[in-house]
Amino acid sequence: MNILIVGHSVVDNIIDKDGTSVKPGGIFYTVVSFLSQMQSMDKLYLCSSIDKGNENLFKEVYDRIEKDFLAYVESIPKVELLVDIVGERKETYSQTAQNFLVPSDDLNQFDGILINMISGYDISIDQLKNLRTNYDGLIYFDVHTFSRGVDKNLNRIFRKIEDFNEWAGCIDILQANESELLTLSDRKDEASIIGELFSFGIRQIIITRAEEGATVFFRENSSIKKVHEDALQTNAVNKVGCGDVFGAVYFYNYIKNKNVILALRQANLFAGIATTYSEAKDYLNLKNDANKRISKK
Repeated sequence: MNILIVGHSVVDNIIDKDGTSVKPGGIFYTVVSFLSQMQSMDKLYLCSSIDKGNENLFKEVYDRIEKDFLAYVESIPKVELLVDIVGERKETYSQTAQNFLVPSDDLNQFDGILINMISGYDISIDQLKNLRTNYDGLIYFDVHTFSRGVDKNLNRIFRKIEDFNEWAGCIDILQANESELLTLSDRKDEASIIGELFSFGIRQIIITRAEEGATVFFRENSSIKKVHEDALQTNAVNKVGCGDVFGAVYFYNYIKNKNVILALRQANLFAGIATTYSEAKDYLNLKNDANKRISKK
């Protein structure tokens, strides 16, 4: 299986009750989560950027993937994340990012393309339309920071995404949390927004709900069905990157098995385990920790 990931690599300055820590962030979590699922013959391609000054933060993970579309730049984005016990985190960027040079040739070599809008500037609508025109497979789209505008101080604040119908028309599987979902439409209730998004041609809509688990809405013949999975019960110490873990694990397993329920259960398991991690290196243990938890059942 060949997978292409698109998203910014970011340096996270995380501020929480224990102080400030500097960690690899952004698409790092998507990459390391795909690696936890992959078999020996699989290949993972990353369209992202990295800089020399922060390369060591990502090196151990990025050395395990294909680097054909990984570019070196002068400086990658840095973001300050103020993480509270409850509610959405506050995000402040040190600089805005640029769209990537996304590949346009031989796209059908990929079994799936996952776009994670880490910065919100990872890919433009014209680039997405070009991908859709030239690619026959599944496109997974995590709304992420695309849901947040930017003020003069580079604070990222939730706002409605204009003309999201154009984006939705190019997407097969959409992921958003409950706050992000509200930025996709003028409508205010979840059911109405879900219905509108399906009218644009999306096949699946995934709503992640933090401690409440996740829900997948999907087309089956002419009807829309729903399946929900409660969150894994853990002693959570971390809220950063868990949605990225969920998306990567869900997409890999759905491509592999075409089974919504199995993919959802696997994604919920791995995302739940990620809430127990306090260090970036811990994510390299995802597969082993998941297997341990499964064996105890």
